[in-house]
Amino acid sequence: HYPRGKLVMAGTAHLPLVGKINFGNTSKEELLAYWQKVQRDTGVPISFRERVIAINRDGESFRIQTSTREIRSRNVLLAIGRRGTPRQLGVPGEDLSKVTYKLIEPEQYSNRRVLIVGGGDSALEAAVALAELGTVDVTLSYRGRSFSRAREENRLRIERAEAEGRLAVLMESHVTEIREDTVLLRRDGRVHEIANDAVIVCAGGLLPTDLLDRIGIAVDTKYGTA
Repeated sequence: HYPRGKLVMAGTAHLPLVGKINFGNTSKEELLAYWQKVQRDTGVPISFRERVIAINRDGESFRIQTSTREIRSRNVLLAIGRRGTPRQLGVPGEDLSKVTYKLIEPEQYSNRRVLIVGGGDSALEAAVALAELGTVDVTLSYRGRSFSRAREENRLRIERAEAEGRLAVLMESHVTEIREDTVLLRRDGRVHEIANDAVIVCAGGLLPTDLLDRIGIAVDTKYGTA
């Protein structure tokens, strides 16, 4: 689900069965090609489109119930992330077809007015990807005062794009309503209406708390982050 050509920032790591990896900054396509080669070389089986429904202990092992079968295993490693369930804004109009929660192909937004909502790396990367096309009217809305959660490189890219007039940044702004041709944002104590053709919400994701509760994992949330 990453955008085509997405910049991926990774450090050095040593992986069993693979050895040392050191990418630095690479692209989505290069990283995906590398992992596909690793899978082929190691023969690690991958089952796609299979959802884990329940995990139960059975003596010294576990029984994992999925959407297609039951698996028995001595160990279970959860590495589920949050991207599967995007966080929604909860505002009127969010169910319109022009609202999405990820950017895949920047070119599909050519000659359109696009609002990006969020302040993390995914939001900043999506805004820059659209701005670099030169054919998209891009606005980035974030409720915070600064992009403190994003990587420095992404913050610098946003600053350059804004200085060059390739996108607009609205800090401390909140989307209050999404309409067919406009979006309402609250900022500086007033509601502003801006022309809009598409909204991309990059506000993080939700933990699968129901599954975690069922398998006995407690989640401690502090300052809004689990």
